[in-house]
Amino acid sequence: MNDSELIAKVRGSMHGQILSRGYAAPVDVLMDIGALSKEDYEAWRRGKVDYLERVCRMNLHKLSTMMKAVRAYARENGLKPSFTGYNQWGVKGRSPRLRFSKSDDPGIERN
Repeated sequence: MNDSELIAKVRGSMHGQILSRGYAAPVDVLMDIGALSKEDYEAWRRGKVDYLERVCRMNLHKLSTMMKAVRAYARENGLKPSFTGYNQWGVKGRSPRLRFSKSDDPGIERN
């Protein structure tokens, strides 16, 4: 898939999510476009995968392009960013925060 096809898929996913529930989430975009399986997402949420990038079926360039497209769509449509912390499922007490990237760079983790 080239970058323009990826951007079109991202935009379609964002549009559909907003129509159906009023917001869009990048992890759901990843699943909608086939870059992340539901099983891998659930394994990450259960703490069986150390960071989400590891199980994405897309290289870092494509992941970066996808996130730029998500931000562009949100800006063009007047959507406001909202930080969502993902915590591990199935842990009693305070659940550990999950990581998105191998680098654990705060700029990447925040987006």
